[in-house]
Amino acid sequence: MSFSSRVSGRVSGRVPGRVSRLMVWGLALLAPAAFAQVVPGAKEVRATTLANGMQILIWPDHDIPNVALYNWVRAGSRNEVPGITGLAHFFEHMMFNGTSKRAPGEFDQVLEANGARNNAFTSDDVTVYQDWFPRTALETVFELEADRLRNLSFDPKVVESEREVVHSERRLRVDDSHQGRLQEQVQATAFVAHPYGIPTIGWPSDILSWSIDDLKTFFATYYAPNNCTLILVGDVEPEEVIALAKKYLEPIPAHQPPKPVKTVEPEQLGERRVMVHAEAQTPLVQIAYHGISGADPRRPALDLLTRVLTDGDASRLRRSLVEEQKLAISADSYFTAGFDPGLVWFFLSLPAGGDAHKAEAEFTRQIERVIKEGVTKEELARARSQALADFWRGLTTIDGKAQALGTFAVLQGGHEKLFDAPRAYEAVTQADLQNVAAELLRQTNRTVGVLNSPPPSNELQTSAGAAQ
Repeated sequence: MSFSSRVSGRVSGRVPGRVSRLMVWGLALLAPAAFAQVVPGAKEVRATTLANGMQILIWPDHDIPNVALYNWVRAGSRNEVPGITGLAHFFEHMMFNGTSKRAPGEFDQVLEANGARNNAFTSDDVTVYQDWFPRTALETVFELEADRLRNLSFDPKVVESEREVVHSERRLRVDDSHQGRLQEQVQATAFVAHPYGIPTIGWPSDILSWSIDDLKTFFATYYAPNNCTLILVGDVEPEEVIALAKKYLEPIPAHQPPKPVKTVEPEQLGERRVMVHAEAQTPLVQIAYHGISGADPRRPALDLLTRVLTDGDASRLRRSLVEEQKLAISADSYFTAGFDPGLVWFFLSLPAGGDAHKAEAEFTRQIERVIKEGVTKEELARARSQALADFWRGLTTIDGKAQALGTFAVLQGGHEKLFDAPRAYEAVTQADLQNVAAELLRQTNRTVGVLNSPPPSNELQTSAGAAQ
């Protein structure tokens, strides 16, 4: 689970693309082969590493006089231990709350005055800071980013204020959310060794007990230039960007690299189950399978497999569970693929009074069908068209390019792979999808979570008596 909790007042979503959604979608359906080409621009991307170890990728795009800047910090819940869980997400808040040179809120004020906006998000693996601005503000943004990376303030009053903000956010997103509460329990049950079992937002007692020393140690360990990858896409020239990076960022000293995460999650040898009781009109079923890392070559096949199962009304699970048998009102999925193997998630929301046992049984039946029989040519073609349309649509904006470039560079084995991604999708076969299903979507490899209303008190008493 990732969080994008610290939103500037100007951010309401991604910058709209110049190519309409329907146009891209229609072209993908009419001529998917045309979409399976090499992405243009590979030779335009300039990669450099500063003397302090900061990696920088620059992709000029002069269509509009704007720039998207992403700073990918390799610090997520994966880097936490019991006692300090949630610190990575906490810094997503703290990085906007003042430095030794600027008061809390001044970062936003300066950006606003220059026509810029910002956001940030935290995941299991990274914390990413985003700025969108006119090219005239380029040097100002570099100065601001260097200031908070080097001179972050740890004012106790600000820390306590943000601690309460994060604690309230946890209550909203997890404690008061049926989906969030169940997903947290499933994730913690699926991982018995690896820190991916830690919720990104942190456990409640840890949020309430971090010390200033904990914050300073985490910041010194992970917020070092040699632990960051800076992405710039837009109306810039590489030499101009490199000169500003050397002026503002290169003087920040490198730190000792963080200790690597060595824990490997043991193979799961049997299904695990979680039951959460809550006063819910809509029962929930969540199924999480151990999956793959971002750099795994099976990632395109897994993407297409989840699309066959849940992307659109024609997908298998939506057609069977929602349209035909009315066992669920929605069926969705996604998978996490970071530095280490994550989870492949499936989410079923049931109608009021719905039967979780029947919904799970039908879900399992559909998964077993894919494992035994594979997918059809038509299903693969539709999923590939959906994936390629989404891919190309994402590259119609400088924001989408910055997101994609950073994702491939940091999490998926190198930015060069971005430019060959369409061909990787085109190479996926029906056998590849069946193999991935057989390898990952086995019952022994999954954790099943069910959220339902608690049984009546008389049933609880009967069960207790029987147990005695």
